[in-house]
Formats: sequence, C-alpha cells, structure tokens
Amino acid sequence: MSTEKAPIKGVLLVGSVPGTDTEDVLRRMAPALGSRLKYIPDGETGQRNYFIGWQMYKFGAFPEVVSQFGQNGKFEDTPVPEEKIKEASDKLEGMDTDYDTAAIESWPVFKKLKKEGVIPKHVKFQVCLPSPLTFVSPFIVGDYKTAIEPVYERAILRALDNIIKTVPKEELAIQWDVPIEFALLEGVWVQPWFSDVKQGILDRWLRLTAAVDSAVDMGFHFCYGDIGHQHFTQPKDTGFMADMAKELLSNVGRRVDYIHLPVPKDRDDAAYFAPLKDLQAVRGETDIYLGLVHTDDLEGSQRRIKAASEVLDGFGVGTECGWGRTSHEEITSIVQISNAVSGEII
Repeated sequence: MSTEKAPIKGVLLVGSVPGTDTEDVLRRMAPALGSRLKYIPDGETGQRNYFIGWQMYKFGAFPEVVSQFGQNGKFEDTPVPEEKIKEASDKLEGMDTDYDTAAIESWPVFKKLKKEGVIPKHVKFQVCLPSPLTFVSPFIVGDYKTAIEPVYERAILRALDNIIKTVPKEELAIQWDVPIEFALLEGVWVQPWFSDVKQGILDRWLRLTAAVDSAVDMGFHFCYGDIGHQHFTQPKDTGFMADMAKELLSNVGRRVDYIHLPVPKDRDDAAYFAPLKDLQAVRGETDIYLGLVHTDDLEGSQRRIKAASEVLDGFGVGTECGWGRTSHEEITSIVQISNAVSGEII
C-alpha cells in the first residue's frame, strides 16, 4: 500500500479582505487565487471590516446590555436586577443582525462576476457568521449574558435562514467563526457563564450546524484572535483545536466541509502539530486548512508545511485570520506565498 502523502492543495480566504466594496474585493481576489479557491467571501468591507464590532450597534433597543468592552476594551461585572434582564430580553427579541442584509446585497455582485467569468465556475459564495458565543461573551454585560445569548442566537439563525432562502444552495458556503470558544477553553480573557465549558461549546455548535441546510457547504474557522495582530494567548499546541474538531465531527448531524486552524509564525515544530494526528484519523472527507502563511515568509511557510505534513495527509493553506487590517503590500506577499506553496484544486 502506498504511503505517499496527499499534495498541498487549495487556499482558504478566512473572511475579511480590504477593499472599497464587494466588487473590488472579488475582482482582485478571484483572478489572484481562483484556481486554488473552493469559496470566496465578499471581503466584509465597510462597517464589517473590524470583525464583529459593528454588532454592538444592533442593540439600540436596549443599549445598556452592551459592555464597556465595546467602548474601551474593558470588561465590567455590574450587578443587574432581574426585572432589567427580563426587560432587555423582551425589548431585544426579534432584533436584526443584518448579516443577511450584507450577504444578500453582495450575492448579485458575485453572481454577475461569475457570469462574466471573473469568478471561476466552481467557486462558491462564502458567508462568514460568528457563533453567538463569540459576540455575547465579550460584548454583553455579565448578568445579561444568560438571557441575551438565546435572543442573539435566534437573530443569527434568522439571518442564516434568509441567506439560505436567497442564495442558491449549490452556490453557498456558510463559515462559522469561533474564536471566543478557544479563549474559554484556554481559560483566558473571558469567563464562562455556563458549567462544563467543552460540552457547552459543543452543544452550541451542534445547534448552529443543524440549522444549515445539508445542501449548503459548511466550514469552521477556529481562531485565537487577531486584535492588533495578536492572539489572546499563544496556543501551546493544536490540542484544544484538534480535540474540538474531533468532537464536532463525531457528533454533528451533517457533513463539515472544512475546518481552518491557525499556525503561529514561530511554530514549525513537531510538538505544535502532534495533536492533529488524532484528527487525521477521523476527518473523513473534511478539508483541513492550516493558517500557516505569514507575510514575507516563504521559507517559514514551507517549514510549517513540512512539520504539519508529518501528521496530516493532505491539507490546504491560508492565513491565521482575516485580512481586514492588512495592508495591500502585505496582501500581495500573502497571495504570492499562497500560490507558491499550494497546488490548484481544478
């Protein structure tokens, strides 16, 4: 039996790409990486360029629930009376996130450029949504979290449903962005308000995945944060990510088309990638993308690929996180390296 490793193929754009608008992003990225992409996002331009920060302005019906983190990066834990919590929940029920609005506005642009041949025929429209936990944990005042999380989850799922009803299922991919989950697992930066953190995270993920139509592609972006191009903590290894990926794949009621994991620039050692050996055994048809491409570091990217290849049989590449705060010069370098280290998927 052959022991030859599968080739390194494909590139994942995690989400945000700097640009004036959706058409600008798609016209630049599709020709640059199209033969290596299965999916392409709209770039999350405009108010979405700083990940989920824009969501705090969706709580205008009861702004008291938004923590000072949304204003100055600090958390507070001011006690809140029960009647205020109920009032907030009642007033915010039915709120809009406008993730659907953004996707539905971008879809005709994607469709037009695909018809023109700018976007290759095989590429699907990628829509990135945050897990509700990712927003609620840092942005909602402590005592409100338990009541507001389900309200926000329902809002995200309504947006998801609207997207699926608008974009043809065979043209769509939904990506769940889940950084806060790993802060909770690492025990840093934020505190859980539910017992059994691992199971609580998994239960939430399973609710989200169940809401994605089986005809729609779906992936996960595992993340360790990118505030000021810094992680909220440096991962010791891929242990938490490999473990949660295995739990997800073992319990999910539908296929997971891809999982993306970050790789810090200084981690080309076997120890970092070792936990992925167990993931390799259960991944099945799930594509793995490793965020190991770093600006102006072709040789380092090649070293990280070599180390990862010892435990993973075939994977694609990407960066650790989105490019929203990345300069055009840095993006040029990232694209060049991505093309150099990966093969085409078509």
